[in-house]
Amino acid sequence: MSIPTPPPVQPSTTQVPTEAQPPALAIRGLVKIFGNLVAVANLNLDIPKGSFYGFVGPNGAGKTTTLNMATGLLTPDQGTAYVNGIDVWKDDHAARAQLGVMPDGMRLLDRLSGPDFLVHVGMLRGLDRETARQRAHQLLDTLDLTDAGKKLISDYSAGMTKKISLAAALIHAPSLLVLDEPFEAVDPVSAANIRQILQDFTSRGGTVILSSHVMATVQQLCTHVAVINHGQVLASGTTEEVAAGMSLDERFAQLVGGVHTSEGLSWLAN
Repeated sequence: MSIPTPPPVQPSTTQVPTEAQPPALAIRGLVKIFGNLVAVANLNLDIPKGSFYGFVGPNGAGKTTTLNMATGLLTPDQGTAYVNGIDVWKDDHAARAQLGVMPDGMRLLDRLSGPDFLVHVGMLRGLDRETARQRAHQLLDTLDLTDAGKKLISDYSAGMTKKISLAAALIHAPSLLVLDEPFEAVDPVSAANIRQILQDFTSRGGTVILSSHVMATVQQLCTHVAVINHGQVLASGTTEEVAAGMSLDERFAQLVGGVHTSEGLSWLAN
């Protein structure tokens, strides 16, 4: 079986972002191949500073792979990404200092309690112990995790685990948050609290990238959106521009296709 050749990077789209006003995240010619599958195919995208950016696509579209490469969690086969003009793969320490990342299904140090875990993460991120403790307390309180006390993270529910992961992404006060399905398994009250935290974050100049399958959430929260499929961008821009007068659900279906009727399952009604 032959291994596919990566698509060529186009010179006109791989230039380093200008220092005057670089995007919060600039993705340039990213390629990733797994075996015989081109998961991400020469993908280019700019995420404006201060935006709440939705990153959407069907299962297997390359969303998670793209974001993992853009944030330094997965080595690209080709291309790179810039966080506020800093190359993630040439100056990873400086770039990651500005990133708060919450991958979907991230494995945590689950033999620690929530407070101990956050203090540990904060100190790894360069905070002194007292500052890490203060921020951990504030985050636990805001995310309704204070009552969990010294319970080990391994005993957390799925929703609690999602919230402690978000707290870990926030504790060092990044300028760019990259969140993969942050509302999944979270109760409605906690989801409302998280939405408020993220909206406050962007109102103060931070940038949020939200990967989600829930179009209603993306349309409600996001100022910008990109739709990707087969590792390529199908449409990007402000949410209104991409929606093009439709609901985002309708526009997504139009761009991606693949909506089927249930006529062949008429036997289910018998």
